[in-house]
Amino acid sequence: MSCNILLILYLKDESNKLSVMKLIKKLALIVLILSAYPLVAQENAFQVEIIGNGEPVLLFPGFTCTGEVWKDVVNELSKTNECHVFTFAGFGKVAPIGKPWLPKIKERIEAYISSKNLKNVTIIGHSLGGTLALWLASEDKSKLKKIIVVDALPSIGALMMPNFNSDNISYDNPYSNQILQMNAKDFEKMANQFASGMSLNKKKQATIKKWIIEADRETYVHGYTDLLKLDLREDISRITTSVSILAATQPYGKENVKVNFEKQYKNLKDYIIKYADDSAHFIMYDQPEWFLNTIKAELD
Repeated sequence: MSCNILLILYLKDESNKLSVMKLIKKLALIVLILSAYPLVAQENAFQVEIIGNGEPVLLFPGFTCTGEVWKDVVNELSKTNECHVFTFAGFGKVAPIGKPWLPKIKERIEAYISSKNLKNVTIIGHSLGGTLALWLASEDKSKLKKIIVVDALPSIGALMMPNFNSDNISYDNPYSNQILQMNAKDFEKMANQFASGMSLNKKKQATIKKWIIEADRETYVHGYTDLLKLDLREDISRITTSVSILAATQPYGKENVKVNFEKQYKNLKDYIIKYADDSAHFIMYDQPEWFLNTIKAELD
């Protein structure tokens, strides 16, 4: 309702004897309250679509992806489970939020689980989503039933950088500034390169590229910085939930992947790693039948 309408309604009420000054103060307060609503809306850390009935399964997509990445999985799992399909702020059509992006998402997922009183929760997370699931489980606030991690590691920074130290990761660095300033044509070219290496499925490469291009640019840069900075290699020793890890073998080969995964997960107590042959990062696209059957077997 606009302030003008409020004023007309107010003046029509002859029984109201407030002074003009009180009226002005009251309207000013209303304007202040109304103006705050967009700020609150911008702080929504994610969008969730709930499909199906049964024990809850939370599905976290990877970086820049929307919940659509889980479409085929949800079509099947929703027959037996209540699927909570997430799309994080800054991706798809979900408005961005301020820094620090990833800690805010984690805190609000914890609040989401608590507010909905979800019990016996399973989390399935791809890439960023898998690392986020490990982070939640390492603090064990929500008493998770099971975690299924899809091609994700406790520390992506340690994989990419020799002598990795998370304290050295900051938002203000030459690479991040370069990406922030990159024009649309060059960014699209970069997105195309990334997408072509993430899936062997040519058709799905176009979808992955689209998600990267549509992502809010600051979220793309600063959110990835949050992910790089996160190092859970020691923290996962506190996880008491059973963890199943699905790892892609391409493009680096199964033996190299095994070395990296076993090294990063060595402090985890209860886990199993299953390797997806002939699959790149998006296992759900490259080996859809194996992926779905494996997910269902792990839930059973």
